[in-house]
Amino acid sequence: MSILVINGPNLSTLGTREPEIYGTTTLAQIDAGLKAQGEAAGVAVETFQSNHEGAIIDRILAAKDDGTGFIVINPGAFTHTSIAIRDAFAAASVPFVECHISNVHAREEFRKKSYLSDLAVGVIVGFGISGYRYALDFAIAKVKG
Repeated sequence: MSILVINGPNLSTLGTREPEIYGTTTLAQIDAGLKAQGEAAGVAVETFQSNHEGAIIDRILAAKDDGTGFIVINPGAFTHTSIAIRDAFAAASVPFVECHISNVHAREEFRKKSYLSDLAVGVIVGFGISGYRYALDFAIAKVKG
């Protein structure tokens, strides 16, 4: 089984977008680190990023049948707006962890509502890019059983 890491809108701008909130590490660097972490554990890690809600939905639904055992997702702003992504997770029935670089609960009021959290196995917020590693460690443990 493999693990899929999904990043939502604007996360392709990591490294330059609001570095005081998101840091200076690029998404390519995060992806490379996660793939190396998976390889060291003997688990394949696939990464996917899109600014388009439908592409994210299509990828979640495809995960149901392609050998994906677990998903780590940073849905970005779709966290607070996308019932459609929530419905895709409900339909796919692939377990997932919701991951956010910043502490969304210490930010603007609209960021405190997630349409995904109650379906997630867990939620990681506020640990910077280390949150991805923590989420992947958890996912690896789950797929290795």
